[in-house]
Amino acid sequence: MIPYPTVEEASLALGRNLTWFETVWFNYSATKSNFYVYCHTILLLFLVFSLAPFPLVVVEWTGWFDQFKIQKKVKYSLSDMFRCYKQVMKLFLLVVGTLQIVSYPSIQMIGIRSGLPLPSLTEIVAQLVVYFLIEDYTNYWIHRWMHCKWGYEKIHRIHHEYTSPIGYASPYAHWGEILILGIPTFLGPAIAPGHIMTFWLWISLRQIEAIETHSGYDFPWSLTKFIPFYGGAEYHDYHHYVGGQSQSNFASVFTYCDYIYGTDKGYRIHKKLLHQQIKEEAEEKGGTKYD
Repeated sequence: MIPYPTVEEASLALGRNLTWFETVWFNYSATKSNFYVYCHTILLLFLVFSLAPFPLVVVEWTGWFDQFKIQKKVKYSLSDMFRCYKQVMKLFLLVVGTLQIVSYPSIQMIGIRSGLPLPSLTEIVAQLVVYFLIEDYTNYWIHRWMHCKWGYEKIHRIHHEYTSPIGYASPYAHWGEILILGIPTFLGPAIAPGHIMTFWLWISLRQIEAIETHSGYDFPWSLTKFIPFYGGAEYHDYHHYVGGQSQSNFASVFTYCDYIYGTDKGYRIHKKLLHQQIKEEAEEKGGTKYD
């Protein structure tokens, strides 16, 4: 709840006029409790989980972009994808939504605010960079642990039921995995707390990124290809393709941890062999030189 009854008093307290966006935020949230505002997180995640993967459903169903599909021999029907979505929604209602509600005291404790002023673009970008780096590093080690015998058999194997991932399979996992992987996601905001809008943007971008890496398609126009050390769909798809025995490509976002700790060797050998195979096939079809 914003502790100012009017926009004018909020402006006086800040020592400047409110921006247009701050005025909109004031008019919407001024009389609402902080808990009510925070509960918007549940609606936000529901919309991301439901809508962000939907274009990929259309792509898979129509076959319009099959030339960019990574595992071309695997094809999912609408019923297959809807079945996955239903399971994800069950987990969302039972685990994700509940977790957001019970975690509210921790949100208060670390100091994520919902009042005025709103954060500047510089502040938002700086905090998002910190959040992505912290999440990526901690997720890497938790993911490696989940590929030990106990972690995989008891928890992580469910996520690997999709050896050729699809967008809706991004949050498809054991309830315990959802809880455990919530730690890296929350750790960044806990270390560098900011505004609730930055928090919302962070969890939205992180989930959209996970959906993109589980898309099963390597689109050449993806803007993420311009991000240094970004893994992407093809990189993570190899991890699912290898399956339970995979000891490669554990990174959630970036590739530097896999490179530093040597867990991308299998992937690099696979890429080299694939490149060689494509080159040989091209030469057999007419002496075409492949670079």
